[in-house]
Amino acid sequence: MKFQGTDSYVATEDLTVAVNAAVTLERPLLVKGEPGTGKTELARQVATSLGLKMIEWNIKSTTKAQQGLYEYDAVSRLRDSQLGEERVHDVKNYIRKGKLWQAFDADEKVVLLIDEVDKADIEFPNDLLQELDRMEFHVYETGETITAKHRPIVIITSNNEKELPDAFLRRCFFHYIRFPDEATMREIVGVHHPGLKGELLTSALTQFFEVRETAGLKKKPSTSEVLDWLKLLLAEDLTAADLKRDGANALPKLHGALLKNEQDVHLFERLAFMARGQR
Repeated sequence: MKFQGTDSYVATEDLTVAVNAAVTLERPLLVKGEPGTGKTELARQVATSLGLKMIEWNIKSTTKAQQGLYEYDAVSRLRDSQLGEERVHDVKNYIRKGKLWQAFDADEKVVLLIDEVDKADIEFPNDLLQELDRMEFHVYETGETITAKHRPIVIITSNNEKELPDAFLRRCFFHYIRFPDEATMREIVGVHHPGLKGELLTSALTQFFEVRETAGLKKKPSTSEVLDWLKLLLAEDLTAADLKRDGANALPKLHGALLKNEQDVHLFERLAFMARGQR
């Protein structure tokens, strides 16, 4: 069972090594990288490549680890008891399986994505240590122990919003997805926009990397944003000549796809103003 990337996902050699190492070690793969570098998509592509079902657990600031195991709906049981419902006598009717339980209970190996783990409370990763380590947990309401039928491939993503506990990190295989260089970016663009003319692509990528490297930029545009930008350039039938900027206008064409806050727009407007003043 080896991951080699897919036709729709360009996986660098170090990324495929990381995925396969985590699978071999049977440890969660912790993937970090700036937003838009394909961390979440990686899990989907691993599932596709290996022919496995994917179970996705999207983490929010309010998510608790217990929700990944199960939730006991005591309120519904109380209501049913007041209404004299027969189902109230079986507590299992009020247990809702979480994403981990679903992954443990699957009849075949699955890919379990725990997406943006750093959004949750700092205790969240620690609360999952034992379950991810032993691949089992106890249901106190029913007295049963749920053990994974097949150890899932666990992929955990983080945007580095919070530091993760050392005890959690020790149990993971770690990989940082670096921002693609120009050669890799050309491969990625080729997958999504195969008909793009070479001259336009060269001009667009040159401009894109210039924007990313601009000093003082609050939010650098990501891979997903350059793909959106290129889609717009194609839709507007723009050429490499149309992308040329002068001192009077430092903003890229259709800059709303690349610059996502007013501070960065104002930065490029100031650069244009300064360029005009130096003439």
